[in-house]
Amino acid sequence: MTYLSRIRINPLRAQSRKLLANPRAMRSAVLHGVPGDATKERILWRLDTDNPHRPWLYALTPTKPDWSHLVENAGWPSAEGEHVNIADYRPLLERLDTGHHYAFRVTASPVQNTKTPQKRTAAQIARAETEVERPDSESRRPRSLRLGHRTAAAQLAWFLDRTPKWGFRIPASEIEPQIPGIELDDPAPEVLILGRQRLSFGHPDRDNSTRKSRVTIHTATFEGHLEITDPERFTATLLAGIGPSKAYGCGLLTLARIPAT
Repeated sequence: MTYLSRIRINPLRAQSRKLLANPRAMRSAVLHGVPGDATKERILWRLDTDNPHRPWLYALTPTKPDWSHLVENAGWPSAEGEHVNIADYRPLLERLDTGHHYAFRVTASPVQNTKTPQKRTAAQIARAETEVERPDSESRRPRSLRLGHRTAAAQLAWFLDRTPKWGFRIPASEIEPQIPGIELDDPAPEVLILGRQRLSFGHPDRDNSTRKSRVTIHTATFEGHLEITDPERFTATLLAGIGPSKAYGCGLLTLARIPAT
């Protein structure tokens, strides 16, 4: 069983501000909503802050969650209205088929792998020096570095290049009605980047638990229209997520029906 949840977050509460500012803290809160050892499960989540006064947290979990702690500590526990919605994901997965169209949204972390970055961070320089000092020949080979794409053009290209392996395509935009005297040789794909962020937060060092290192992630939120081309791959994409940094709020692809015209 898989469940998709949506939780209202109250941004004025002290605990909420901590969660909204630190993806690592939000990840911990999400993991605490799942019984058992949540670190062994594939859990995806995303924070939507289109309206900063009414942010929403989405989470995809393999088992049915309990978000009572989030409502109590970061929501409106005594207010009216729906605080949490938990839906069985199976009916959606069962009806996916080739040619089906959906509106979508996903926050991803577009990255590139390179051995020759133009500007390395202090941590990357230190790692490279450590590898050179090691005597074995295998470790002296420079390893590729994963760097985040920082421009909207590069982030969009990263996304569009990978849609075939994710089991869908982005149709070309249709202008209705057509503008007289203007013909588009190559209509733009029907996808927009709604927001871009640079997230930076502390994380315990793997080699020294008392010392914290900095984690920096460049994210982009994509929204648009997709067409399923491979239902099996697409289902796997929905369950596994898109791109890296899934632990920190990236990769969850959500769908909505496109109203019939």
